[in-house]
Amino acid sequence: MSQQEQPISSPQKNLPVINPNAAGIDIGADKHWVSVPVSRDSESVRSFACFTADLYAMADWLKQCGIETVAMESTGVYWLPVFQVLESRGFEVKLVNAHYVKTVPGRKTDVLDCQWLQKLHSYGLLSGSFRPDDQICVLRSYIRQRDNLIKSAGVHVQRMQKALTEMNLQLHRVISDITGTTGLNIIKAILGGERNPLTLAALKDGRIKASTQDIAAALKGDYRCELIFILQQELQLYEFYQTQILAIDAQIEQYLAAFADKVDVTKKPLTKPKRRGKKQPGNAPQFDLRTHLYRISGVDFTQIQGFGALTVLILLSELGLDPTRFPTVKHFTSWLGLCPGSRVTGGKVKSSQTRSVVSRAANAFRMAAQTLCRSNSALGAYYRRMQAKMGAPKAITAAAHKLARIF
Repeated sequence: MSQQEQPISSPQKNLPVINPNAAGIDIGADKHWVSVPVSRDSESVRSFACFTADLYAMADWLKQCGIETVAMESTGVYWLPVFQVLESRGFEVKLVNAHYVKTVPGRKTDVLDCQWLQKLHSYGLLSGSFRPDDQICVLRSYIRQRDNLIKSAGVHVQRMQKALTEMNLQLHRVISDITGTTGLNIIKAILGGERNPLTLAALKDGRIKASTQDIAAALKGDYRCELIFILQQELQLYEFYQTQILAIDAQIEQYLAAFADKVDVTKKPLTKPKRRGKKQPGNAPQFDLRTHLYRISGVDFTQIQGFGALTVLILLSELGLDPTRFPTVKHFTSWLGLCPGSRVTGGKVKSSQTRSVVSRAANAFRMAAQTLCRSNSALGAYYRRMQAKMGAPKAITAAAHKLARIF
């Protein structure tokens, strides 16, 4: 051991031990330090390397020591292999927010982190972070990877537009999306050697509002060879990411099909979707996602104003299918960071500002709330009333809070 094991101070007599079979793990990049009660082993603190064989050795040692529950801090992504190995071996694993551990008073400087975690966990002073079951975690990984692919594709769209602007081809001024049918047809024709603005403008789709003359005027520019080369590379990279998105969509569809049915769609089919006035988002999966979500959840969440199938997929991949994981709706909205704060001193409210929380689920609720601004519904009226009263940012949070309570 590179660190010297330090004796931990004796527990207070008036503090009952809630979890006598508790251990604490200090997660590291290349080494994990594990502490068990001093009565379980002559060497109550041990270190284990990060290799898989060492993780199984850690689990074996914890079993020998009679450990039933383990607490660890959520350090980067290094905790994931440890969590999965211990959970597969039957341990109750509690993932702890490092910020909450630091706020518990009484920490001594001569106590290792793993010993302090073990002590707090034995007294029942640690609350575990929310983590859905393994089936949902797999789906969550797919959805997050899909989001990364969409963001990467967006970067190359920006670079295509930059190359066009440097050639003074103002295509984005006359069409709303350069990756739509018209935009891609024109870009591919430019890469194919076409330079006549009228010929390029004739490639426009019939749904484009701009006239052929306006598009032709926007396509008179300085066609530089180096920028044409950059445009070609960026288009190829964009198309590559589109291929990868289609591949992961197929994987998501296959994985959703393996979920157990909560409703028989043949006996209780979906109702006709409400007309929202807008087409499906361009980054939405190209399969019947709404039916899959209805089948595995038993509820058609898309009937709620602001919720599209893709938004519901993101929420279910982050929250899971078990609503009982949160005791009450107040616990749920507090975890999301959407409920008002409660800084009260001497009976006076000092601040009601919402907590700063990094949550993909909360962001999805906020994105859904933004779509309510023109909704002809009670939720839309609520959003507009809050917007007139508090401004758009706070109105979005208030509407997101209401959507979370409904969800």
